[in-house]
Amino acid sequence: MKVLIVGNGAREHAIAEKLAQDCELYAVMSKKNPAIAQLSKEYWISDIENAEAVGKAIAGREFDLGFASPDATLAAGVSDILAKCGMLVASPSKEAARIEWDKSFMRSLLERHKIRGSPKHEVVTTVGDARRVVKDLGMVAIKPLGLTGGKGVKISGDHFSEIDEGMEYAKSLIDKDGSVLIEEKLVGEEFTFQCFSDGSRIATMPPVQDHKRAFENDLGPNTGGMGSYSSGARLPFTKEQDMDEAKKILQGVIHAMKKDGNPFRGVLYGQFMVTAHGVKIIEFNARFGDPEAMNVISLLEDSLTNVFLSIAEGQLSNPSFSDDCTVVKYMVPQGYPDKPLKDAAVSIDASGIESSGAKVYYASVYEEKGKILTTGSRAFGVLGRAGNLQDAERIAEKGCSCISGPVWHRPDIGTMGLISRKVERMRSIRGESS
Repeated sequence: MKVLIVGNGAREHAIAEKLAQDCELYAVMSKKNPAIAQLSKEYWISDIENAEAVGKAIAGREFDLGFASPDATLAAGVSDILAKCGMLVASPSKEAARIEWDKSFMRSLLERHKIRGSPKHEVVTTVGDARRVVKDLGMVAIKPLGLTGGKGVKISGDHFSEIDEGMEYAKSLIDKDGSVLIEEKLVGEEFTFQCFSDGSRIATMPPVQDHKRAFENDLGPNTGGMGSYSSGARLPFTKEQDMDEAKKILQGVIHAMKKDGNPFRGVLYGQFMVTAHGVKIIEFNARFGDPEAMNVISLLEDSLTNVFLSIAEGQLSNPSFSDDCTVVKYMVPQGYPDKPLKDAAVSIDASGIESSGAKVYYASVYEEKGKILTTGSRAFGVLGRAGNLQDAERIAEKGCSCISGPVWHRPDIGTMGLISRKVERMRSIRGESS
């Protein structure tokens, strides 16, 4: 089967590696990802945030199945152009991907279909209304309605302490976009729960916890994600009831979109928070998470090609996942995220990686004259997998030590010290004794 993937990050490397096990793989990338290029029979370099450009790149070629991945690529309607080129498509249309690229649409969908889990919120178009909502809600999260790469949200107590500081950010978003979303601040622990959907049914994947903050102990500015871990059917701070609630919400969204005549086919990513008052919805994404894709795809025990085909044909299969634990740590350029070093050479000790048991996924790097160079964004995802978290974390850390150059990572991700603090924090929030 000829399968086309559009995208070139570490997430897409993980997807490509799994697909290439049982298909003939082709790729369209914005820059040459050396690992994806090696996995592909043929590849094209194009603007993957321009549907027409992608269509031109593959003109005259025939593929059985297509999958577009990055958020801006989906928002540009690349899935739609793949369908127009005659292939089956396992990623959502531009209109269905609106669940990610328009937070106002997402909140409205949940309200109209009475899907539980939304925090108190309001979309406003004036600074006066923004100030009123902030005063009414107290502690808030101020969010742009569109895509921000995981870096656009500012929260009371974390990013600003005075109302005027929050108003300044709200005004900048109103000036730029015409509106801003203001939500009550939620207190709890976040987790990612992803599912495959054929537009009617869902098949869930193991839950994952991502770490957005740049520095150890969850300090510093937000990033696209510094690393993540999974631990089977539940995360250490969640209960079975939490997972049941989250699954009902995911299924509710799929039913709502089908009812509205806008079926969602592809990977739906729910960003949830466990609070003292149950599971709340932070946002939805219309694709695999990054780094979370590396966690879950490594645990998939079935053919990803067949899963994607079942999505595209509207007959979703029910894939199996291993109960193993995984830890992903991102290697990022010096100065990341504020002033990242660009075009710096990095090297990987391939034999060291192999002996460590880790896997390395190429993210925002490119190849030139035989050298791997940084772009300024996250460079490599390093995965450790084992029967328990301690061993998985140890493998990931060993893997990180095999990458040299001006890059660094958060060594605390996946450690029992950090996870234990999250478990204790959640117990406190729930009002439970240790």
